[in-house]
Amino acid sequence: MNRSEMDISTLSALAEPSRMNIVQLLRDGPLTVGEIADRLGIRQPQASKHLKVLSDSGIVEVQAEANRRFYRLRSEPFQAMDLWVKSFRHIMEERMDNLDNYLRELQNKKKT
Repeated sequence: MNRSEMDISTLSALAEPSRMNIVQLLRDGPLTVGEIADRLGIRQPQASKHLKVLSDSGIVEVQAEANRRFYRLRSEPFQAMDLWVKSFRHIMEERMDNLDNYLRELQNKKKT
């Protein structure tokens, strides 16, 4: 997977702690901007600003129900991020294998 397959705006949006907190809240289900602001102890305009960034990056979507707007997580950015992270797994597995081999060599040297 190359860099263009995982939108860099996803990581950029999640790099801000308040936006990460919003994403963690939305993991449990949709919330209104007022509910998000209340749970995070921030003002509604601040929450709206962060939700706009999350929406522009494709992380959240908005659904209007009567006079309320509910924000919910979209799965696609997280699936792309998961695939991107998995693409590095072979590197870590190779490093762990090398460490295992090195430790075995050290143990064998101690025995002899």
